[in-house]
Amino acid sequence: MRHPVGVVMLTLAVMVLGAFALGSLNIDLLPRIIYPDIRVRILDPGVPAKIMEDEVTRQLEEQLAITEGAIAVQSQTQEGRSAVDLSFAYGTDVDQALRDASSRLDRAKRFLPDGIDPPVIYKRDPFQLPVAEYVVSSPLLDPVELRAWVDYDLSRALLNLDGVAASEVGGGLEREIQVNADQYRLAGLELDVLDLEQILRQANQDIPAGRLRMSAGEISGRTQGRFAGVEELPALPLPGEDRADPLSLVRLGEVARIVDGAAEERLRIRLDGRPGVKLSIQKQPLANTVAAVDRVGQELDRLRDQGQIPPDIAIEQVDDQARYIRRALNNAVTAAAGGALLAMAVVYLFLGSLRRTLIIGSAIPIAVLVTFVLMAAFGLTFNIMTLGGLALGIGMLVDNTIVMLENLYRHQRRGESPEQAADGASREVTGAIVAATSTNLATAMAGCWNGCCRSIGWSSPPLSPAWS
Repeated sequence: MRHPVGVVMLTLAVMVLGAFALGSLNIDLLPRIIYPDIRVRILDPGVPAKIMEDEVTRQLEEQLAITEGAIAVQSQTQEGRSAVDLSFAYGTDVDQALRDASSRLDRAKRFLPDGIDPPVIYKRDPFQLPVAEYVVSSPLLDPVELRAWVDYDLSRALLNLDGVAASEVGGGLEREIQVNADQYRLAGLELDVLDLEQILRQANQDIPAGRLRMSAGEISGRTQGRFAGVEELPALPLPGEDRADPLSLVRLGEVARIVDGAAEERLRIRLDGRPGVKLSIQKQPLANTVAAVDRVGQELDRLRDQGQIPPDIAIEQVDDQARYIRRALNNAVTAAAGGALLAMAVVYLFLGSLRRTLIIGSAIPIAVLVTFVLMAAFGLTFNIMTLGGLALGIGMLVDNTIVMLENLYRHQRRGESPEQAADGASREVTGAIVAATSTNLATAMAGCWNGCCRSIGWSSPPLSPAWS
């Protein structure tokens, strides 16, 4: 009341900061939550579950159970697959826990059998879920050619986009060169399948040949031995019956049938009955979900306009997190605007003052812009949780503003001066407004905490120093 110009200037400054902060806020579907879980996966295709449990799962459990801070260990064993999950107390530094578990896993590798795939260890993070998924199909291309085009051309073109972390390809038929050997002919050469595998492995490699020193410099050399095509495989020489005689050689084509085919289809993708290939897009952890999905769509349109995507290839979007975010934003804006208009209409009908009605209407955008400044300062993003909190805050703001404004109007009708009315009205209702708002905030915080605990598998909030 005593410094109206200064208050107006401070309000305008905060609104300008809020407008700039709005442009820097990321948009995501869920808040940044990293569950206190570490997961280890080991694959060994074809091995029975009992053997996987005895030779892999138990070794992992014994070594990972002594990880510092681990409160629970769970494992699941299937045919050719072993999974071990470590749980930590909420508030634990997951990155440090991941490093400790990785060191324990390195020790466990000494007790694991040879020949298994390298273990995979990672932390449970909802942001690892794909933000968009596409199905690529073509009525003209061969399934193997389609999979190769998506894997080597399309996915790599999208991987360089800003905000895109990975593009994974699944389904379809992968090219596979099959060497179907005749067991009887191999036995006649005193060879078996393992010998044949070793021969193929040794023949399909380039060997460095050292450096050739010249007066002008050095030239590195190599012995080129990799297969240039499938047609070279039948001519690969094998040791003959008389291994002492180097001239007694048998060609691979004489004992095996070479098939340029496809691997077994373990993941079948269909779109409207047509076979296809799935392309999943993952964004970077701090990237804007909506912006990343939009960039992928724009890049696909650009590639199609430039002719890099053949006209017979159809790319259909089957999943998109950005659409849920857009709907949540639209619903929040619609609710805020509708609530503001209804509140202004009620105030005007009961008080009959256009000035007080505009006060109610201006309080909402000012408070929202201030909220944007706080969100940017604390690193928050637009998601379903923050939008829900923003809608709740707007409702409480309108309620408190109406209570304060109505009490101020009552004091003014008594004939008090503006300063006396503002001082007396605020003193009367400040306590009630603070108590009501604090109750709503406490209820909302308890509900959010319980929801987070249930989402990570806790039936009740743990009593830990981090919570207290």
